Amino acid sequence: MSPRLAVKDISFFERPVLFARPFRFGAIVINGTPQAFVRVEIEVEGKGRATGASAEFLVAKWFDKRPHLSPEETIAELRRSLLIARELYLAHSDFETAFGLHAACIGAQIEACAREDIPPLAAAYGPAEIDKAILDALLRATGANFFDGMAANIAGVDARLSRDLADSDVAQFLAGRQRLERVAIRHTVGMDDRIEGEGGIADSNENAGARYFKLKLNGDPVHDADRLIRIGRELTTLPHDYSVTLDANEQYADLAVLGALVERLGRDAELRPIASKLLYIEQPMPRDITRQSPLGALARRDFIVDEADDSYDAFPIARALGYRGISSKSCKGIYKSVINATRAAKWSAAGEKCFITGEDLTCQAGLAVQQDLALGALIGVTHAERNGHHYVDGFGDTPATEAEAFLAGHPDLYTRDGGKVRLAIHDGDLLTGSLTTPGFATSAHPDWSAMSPLQQPTARIPLEKAV
Repeated sequence: MSPRLAVKDISFFERPVLFARPFRFGAIVINGTPQAFVRVEIEVEGKGRATGASAEFLVAKWFDKRPHLSPEETIAELRRSLLIARELYLAHSDFETAFGLHAACIGAQIEACAREDIPPLAAAYGPAEIDKAILDALLRATGANFFDGMAANIAGVDARLSRDLADSDVAQFLAGRQRLERVAIRHTVGMDDRIEGEGGIADSNENAGARYFKLKLNGDPVHDADRLIRIGRELTTLPHDYSVTLDANEQYADLAVLGALVERLGRDAELRPIASKLLYIEQPMPRDITRQSPLGALARRDFIVDEADDSYDAFPIARALGYRGISSKSCKGIYKSVINATRAAKWSAAGEKCFITGEDLTCQAGLAVQQDLALGALIGVTHAERNGHHYVDGFGDTPATEAEAFLAGHPDLYTRDGGKVRLAIHDGDLLTGSLTTPGFATSAHPDWSAMSPLQQPTARIPLEKAV
């Protein structure tokens, strides 16, 4: 029987994070972004009160890429998503399981955000962050670590939001979970990142010994192919084997343009260092076009959806279009990742190749990277894109005492280098042993006094209602 809880308080904070280098993906360049923090207090039946926490970047122009919106407006959407979710979660005063509370709020969250012209992917951000903090508090209240707690289904995850599954499918999947002791990093190569020479993709000081590489695309098949040829030449100089994934971040306009790149991957000898090592292509087309465009013959390459994953039925819809996988990101919802991993396992057991991947956009050192890493290690993600260690200088401007607390609590995950506490990468891998502490993968909480309250955005009125 999963324990029941009631949420007593939810608080939001934020802290600016400057990047060590520009990060260009899709049509935007990011030099820094705020990081949001969530603190919740819950009461667990028979266990008393406990506090939990979570964190995530407020990233511009990813959750909502519509061109008429400024980067600042899309960040404001995420703040509104958090605030709307807070009202909904606090309105449920009765005791409920952690997942039951999520299930009771997610539909109303999507509807309330839609009234403010906030799309589903951004709408899910608020519940995703609150759910992580609630789970952290629940695990602390019961003295359980994330992996044992989820294997016992402490959150009460069931199939009520996924009509294609049965409750027994979810319970069986979770009961069989065993923590991955190591998760390989997938080194991101942004559109503005250096390719050749010192500081380039094959420089071990730059790639931290990675065996997996995630290569960003810009949607122009000629430009992308030429750039991939250059990257392939560098990767062949590595002293070890490697694999790659490609991520277009919705930049390919349609199937015809995408087909031009896939065709070159199949015939161009200069692209063989990439094509022969390619695991999958991620979210090539805009999310709306994706839903209208069966891959057809292009499905001879494996494709996954990411930005098109904005609902609990997104994976079955994508599968019917020829996609084989879907991304897990804690900023899109930990419970949706569990449900999608259950689906991938069930479909694969029936003889179909289906999989779930780890894609990182918003995970900075500390709470965010630890909780996302633990989620992947639970559901079987053997390698995951990790941006935080690459684009941010360690813990950035986080107070030294806070960074030191995370280092002390997770000495296998962090190291002190060059006067900074940084992510510790062991032969291209991250270790997960210290994530077995009671709570959601963290023995430390941030210094709440060293950050500002969440900025208060104004509710946006849809254009059609502003006349």
